Amino acid sequence: MSTTAKHKVIFDTDPGVDDAMALYFALAHPDIDVVGITTSFGNVHVEQATANALYLTRITGRDIPVAQGVPVPFAKEPGTPPDFIHGADGLGNLNSRIELGGKAEVESAAEFIVKMARQYPGEITLVAVAPLGNLGLALKMEPQLPKLLKQVVLMAGTVDEPGNVSPVAEANVWNDPDAADLVFTAGWDLTMVGLDVTHRVVLPSTFFARLAEQHKHVAMDTLSHAVNFYANFYQSIRPDLGHACYGHDVLAFVWLVAPEMFETNSGRVRVAKEGIGNGQTMMAKLPIPYPQSGWEASKPETRVCMKVDAEACKQLIDKTLSSNWLQAPLAPVAN
Repeated sequence: MSTTAKHKVIFDTDPGVDDAMALYFALAHPDIDVVGITTSFGNVHVEQATANALYLTRITGRDIPVAQGVPVPFAKEPGTPPDFIHGADGLGNLNSRIELGGKAEVESAAEFIVKMARQYPGEITLVAVAPLGNLGLALKMEPQLPKLLKQVVLMAGTVDEPGNVSPVAEANVWNDPDAADLVFTAGWDLTMVGLDVTHRVVLPSTFFARLAEQHKHVAMDTLSHAVNFYANFYQSIRPDLGHACYGHDVLAFVWLVAPEMFETNSGRVRVAKEGIGNGQTMMAKLPIPYPQSGWEASKPETRVCMKVDAEACKQLIDKTLSSNWLQAPLAPVAN
């Protein structure tokens, strides 16, 4: 562990297989302190996302506050969760779950974000790997949020790499383009970790099977099961990858602890909200005065990850998840 203070993180998520991967990296890494989890619709309905966040944390022996968030997009017609990618339960259709109890916070995700930001001004990093409605709603509740949060890291969007829900759009942004554009123009210290780098990091299912065999713990068994389902989907559309998956969400946390593994460009990012290109993240790469409104110099810039040392990332993920971080699952609390 480094001598620097831990990153105090709220994790905004819609678990989701790669969300589970990211969560376990965050819990395992000695420089990250997950102080809360907020959930969103996306890979699953929001109620399932909340159940998954509670389950994934409690089987590792952690009792972390989970606040349930937005069930639908700001304006776009709600879609159907992609059960063919993540499973109907978001975790590859688990055969069974240990009964561990646990309940979500009474306050909403947006209320939780605002409360924590006010309680720890300048200390909280928000890592969001889901549609961005919770962050957008929190911003509407507290316009000073960009000054209260230390930074925001998104697994979202794409600049040059083809999209994964349309030729130009990444899923988290496409699921709620109105919220995403609000987030990209809010003025925080903002980093976008998108498909330009996540599509460079391919993790084989055998990677997680080995970790499960090493740990012999229900949490890693759960993750390995989920990754197998996820990898089945990727093998069906990208057989050239082998039985493997992209390390989408986990790269947001890799950026947080090892930004030196990435090359970034900064520019204004806007989101197309309608039409066949909805969900596209457009980045102004040249500092020129465009006649099209929306690109004024007053608009804030986003730090966008464009290149990554994929091998170094995989080694860090392996080292972190291989460490002795797991505890016995929490005992259910009697009513």
